Amino acid sequence: MRRLLTAAVAVPLALLATFKLPSWAFFVFLLLVFVPSSIEYIRLLKPHAPNAPLWVVPFAVPLLAAGLFWGLSEHDRPLPTDAWVLIGVLLAVVFVGTLLLLGRTPLPEVVPAMGIVGFGIPYFAAPVAVAVVMQQLDPWLLFLLYAIVWLGDTAAFYVGSAWGKHKMAPDVSPNKSWEGAIAGFLTGIVATAIWSWCRLGGLHWPLLAVAAVTAIAAQLGDLFESLLKRGVNVKDSGHLIPGHGGFFDRMDAMLFAGPVMLAS
Repeated sequence: MRRLLTAAVAVPLALLATFKLPSWAFFVFLLLVFVPSSIEYIRLLKPHAPNAPLWVVPFAVPLLAAGLFWGLSEHDRPLPTDAWVLIGVLLAVVFVGTLLLLGRTPLPEVVPAMGIVGFGIPYFAAPVAVAVVMQQLDPWLLFLLYAIVWLGDTAAFYVGSAWGKHKMAPDVSPNKSWEGAIAGFLTGIVATAIWSWCRLGGLHWPLLAVAAVTAIAAQLGDLFESLLKRGVNVKDSGHLIPGHGGFFDRMDAMLFAGPVMLAS
């Protein structure tokens, strides 16, 4: 019940922000969700590098998100989008290495800290940039992403709870089943078919293929967060969202699904 009540508040709020806010305000709105998610992420992994400067992740996420958004947006500039994104990635590599060096990271913690920081910053920044780009292109595209991820997650949860017998990844997430995963996948496809019929006037098979890849990415994102939590023996990343755990628990699927959908 708490899960449904939370969704009843969060979903209309997200839709209102998506369709009504200008890009800059929507960007800030997303940061209010993804920056707390990144804080939960570093708290989760801090035991692997307790003395490393992991605090930089939530501060760097907005900066990289803004840079990626600028790189992915249409501008009059001498270099193409791909070149700007590559430059951003290279600068991020230099930044992480310099940070660990100047932060006097203890030698045994250098490698895990490099992974936590180097992966964590784009992990949370990219979905923010992608969501704002999609909102600029067409808010209904973002609505479709929500439908694939949220409806798929809901179907997977309830079908898996009721009929799940075949464990999908028992060592990573014991409660996830193949029955739930298939239900979530099919729900995403059906939601896309309805969206396509309503918005485009018919079924577009390439769009259904994009939905299939996005639905799979969403479930992989969920499993990946479970892998991180299993690595530190933690059930939830936080307790701020009733029935859902933390912000990271709620956004895990979106972290993979958004970039995959835009790239597809």
